[in-house]
Amino acid sequence: MELKLLNDQGQAASNVAAPDTIFGRDYNEALIHQIVVAYQANARSGNRKQKDREEVHHTTKKPWRQKGTGRARAGMSSSPLWRGGGRIFPNSPDENFTQKVNKKMYRAGICSILSQLAREDRLSIIEDLSVDAPKTKLLAQKLKGMGLDSVLVITDNLDENLLLASRNLPHVLVCEPRHADPVSLVHYKKILITKAALAKIEEMLA
Repeated sequence: MELKLLNDQGQAASNVAAPDTIFGRDYNEALIHQIVVAYQANARSGNRKQKDREEVHHTTKKPWRQKGTGRARAGMSSSPLWRGGGRIFPNSPDENFTQKVNKKMYRAGICSILSQLAREDRLSIIEDLSVDAPKTKLLAQKLKGMGLDSVLVITDNLDENLLLASRNLPHVLVCEPRHADPVSLVHYKKILITKAALAKIEEMLA
């Protein structure tokens, strides 16, 4: 498998050899969907809370007498059938949303995503990406010169200048290979991987 090696201007200078076991796999949509949904579900904090009929603020007085009004019987205004009443099966904050994904499945899904990105020409290799100072303007100008507006940069070692310069750019994310999650890989239009980070990815997913 050959991946494009970009220069500082974002132009393809040459090609880099990459293993087919990582960047040449078939597109497995079901597996990719499963690991993306599991990753998002595992990120949920589970702090939503609803009240049952014991917890809502209400009076215990009977709304009207039992017979003779022509209306249906009613005992309390906290009834789930009433507006402002409690929920029958309320959501509790201790609800668990986590989904288990095996390591083998997760790695296979990441490889399938990387392979599809390579086929769609959305994944490229760069020798190195750095800025002279932690200035957002410097990084924005460099990415604009390379023709990139939405990009995920995977680098082997987080440079402080690069990290600080990218924090205020809404469509740019800089991370290490171990933090490259499936949601980010699918979300960003372009993926830039440094040469050193490529070696780490091959080691992680081998």
